[in-house]
Amino acid sequence: MTTLLTPSEIIEYLYCPRFTYFMFVLDIQQHEEKRYKVQVGREIHEEKAQINKDYLRKKIGVTAKEQEVYLSNDTLHLKGIVDEVLTLENGTMAPLDYKFAEYSDYMFSTHKYQSLCYALLIEANYGLPVKTGFIVYTRSNNKLIEIEFKDEDRDKLKEIIREMVLIIQKGFFPKKTKSTARCGDCTYRNICV
Repeated sequence: MTTLLTPSEIIEYLYCPRFTYFMFVLDIQQHEEKRYKVQVGREIHEEKAQINKDYLRKKIGVTAKEQEVYLSNDTLHLKGIVDEVLTLENGTMAPLDYKFAEYSDYMFSTHKYQSLCYALLIEANYGLPVKTGFIVYTRSNNKLIEIEFKDEDRDKLKEIIREMVLIIQKGFFPKKTKSTARCGDCTYRNICV
């Protein structure tokens, strides 16, 4: 059976590799849907899907869009729902993701890798190149940020996915995060060695 990972699960792995072990190998769910930011984020996604139904961002060259698109690919070991799949006038496509977050002149790697997951899925399912992605930061007056995807980013993401699949399929117990500050707010802190 093919292991399919969501961008959210990859973000959790980047936070701490042991998330993957506890969720997939031991099947201990963290119930993130109960967290406030997750609930608000889902509400914003639903609201944007209704409000922006026919709006095309022509300033960035959008000629068409699809909303809330489920994509998967067994070879990539990825699946996910893209907020918006954009077709651009230059013949490429791009993912657009809404974030219930503030933009602070710094792009978090988790946001970049989530967008890149969607980019790989779009390329695999539509057969068109994806060179950029977009994030809308809803708590910064809907600020739109463009992300350029580099080859080294793609290679790093594929390596992360390989490591996650190894943990899941072989039951490998990974080292925990090097940032012990993250452990204080971790769902698994009481069972993590």
